[in-house]
Amino acid sequence: MGQTVSDQDFAEYLESIRRFTDEKLIPAERRVEDEEAVPEEIVDEMRRLGLFGMTIPEDYGGLGLSIEQQCLATMEFTRASCVYRARFSTTLGLSSQAILYNGTDDQKREWLLRMASGEATASFALTEPEAGSDAGALKTKAVPDGNGYVISGQKCFITNAIDADVFIVMARTDPETDDAKGISAFIVPASTPGIEVAPPDRKLGNHGSPTSQIFFDDCRVDGSTLLGGEVGQGFKNAMAGINSARMHVASTCVSQATRLIEMSLAYAMERKQFGQAIAEFQAIQHMLADSHAETLAARSMTLETARKLDAGERPLADMSSSKYFASEMVCRVADRAVQIHGGAGYMAAFDVERFYRDVRLFRIFEGTSEIHKMIIAREMIKQAEA
Repeated sequence: MGQTVSDQDFAEYLESIRRFTDEKLIPAERRVEDEEAVPEEIVDEMRRLGLFGMTIPEDYGGLGLSIEQQCLATMEFTRASCVYRARFSTTLGLSSQAILYNGTDDQKREWLLRMASGEATASFALTEPEAGSDAGALKTKAVPDGNGYVISGQKCFITNAIDADVFIVMARTDPETDDAKGISAFIVPASTPGIEVAPPDRKLGNHGSPTSQIFFDDCRVDGSTLLGGEVGQGFKNAMAGINSARMHVASTCVSQATRLIEMSLAYAMERKQFGQAIAEFQAIQHMLADSHAETLAARSMTLETARKLDAGERPLADMSSSKYFASEMVCRVADRAVQIHGGAGYMAAFDVERFYRDVRLFRIFEGTSEIHKMIIAREMIKQAEA
């Protein structure tokens, strides 16, 4: 995606996000944690700022930001709790991008404008109890029925399922296959009969970002819901937005680490032991320094990879490296932050405890660290053979 927003306009946009983060998002973090939901007035402000449409071209009502601009914007609003990003990430990420890159003209016209404005929250229904990292192993099936299909199956860990207006559903249309080749994608309105969304899961962290199981019980959909109008393209559709999604996660990790460092430094400069601030102790200084250096490295590699994507390259190893390194990095920073805070860091009265729980997810979703290491190594071997 090429850059379509001028540097001056984008700088002003970043400043508006910065103010929104400082004045609205950060002060409401504990409310979000306690109520386990993002307040609707904040979601409305997200809509007005265009956060639902960052990745969608201007022709469809979005902002049309370049990948680098998307990363920089993400780094601004994820200085606050990562839960806020989750409220619109399923719309601007895999869901809208699958329609943008592979949908029919009618499907684009019907859904992208609504997604870009935030009118329609989209949710990406891929993961199943037996299909996580091995997405091609999914069991949910879509059986032809007249002019449409009947979808039956179960999905799990689906972010924003209870808030979704539409699901991008991956289902097996070829029962003779047991891999990704027999999977198709469907655009299914959440109001379609035969869909049951279970109550939100109880989780370690990210309490304001609901995930749920979804059950499809003889859910009948029209043939026009087949994404792209072609069967067997489900895995291709699932991967359509993976470039931006992984870069967004890496960017989120960078800013979560930045916030953790800010909290740790402030605490270390105020907290006194043995007659001096603990920031004067070398052990504390080393933890702060390690955190700063690793965060800088993650930020640099993420933005460099984003620029490669904007230039038309497809640096798979670099994308995986950015997501892998940044997600592992932020967990190390969070652990050091708790250590610097000592007993206070284990208490819910301090934000560092919540961040520690929240960031652990990043090593799992959008590809586990182990999957990304496998991708990196495979790309290295491929390049060496070439």
